[in-house]
Amino acid sequence: MYYGAIKKTDIANGTGVRVTLFVSGCTHHCKGCFQPETWDFKYGSPYTKMTEQEILEALNHDYIHGLTLLGGEPFEPENQRVLVKLLRHVKGRFPQKDIWCYTGYTYEADLLGDSRARCEVTDEMLSMIDVLVDGEFLESEKNISLRFRGSMNQRIIDLPKTKQQKKIILLEI
Repeated sequence: MYYGAIKKTDIANGTGVRVTLFVSGCTHHCKGCFQPETWDFKYGSPYTKMTEQEILEALNHDYIHGLTLLGGEPFEPENQRVLVKLLRHVKGRFPQKDIWCYTGYTYEADLLGDSRARCEVTDEMLSMIDVLVDGEFLESEKNISLRFRGSMNQRIIDLPKTKQQKKIILLEI
């Protein structure tokens, strides 16, 4: 896996101050995407053990609320297989910090149902994510006044409550 950037004090991609990993590789190719360079699976730098250590060290501060994954597309299967290992380490070392993930896939149809996004680690990855912002960016529904999303069709899903109540529960912000 490759990544485009790591932001160590991000306030735009989730609540509180966050560490954000921008992964590379995306097959959605949304019209109007704010980072089309991240569509390329080889964009940026290779993700290594040192990269993971850098992220874990950045999370090791009281003022950091959590980790955010975006891209590119974290739920491309080749990215999931690497990210699931990072999430295991984050949950193990920092159980009090939350994990947000942005995806162009939709939760019910693509991540739970039969789709090109599903692989052997999808369910485990979903089990460690607290907030999922789902749905492709739609330029026709773009709204710059929205918090933590780019278009009206995208949802901010509270995954623990969604799993518990067996229906989509949107995060109250």
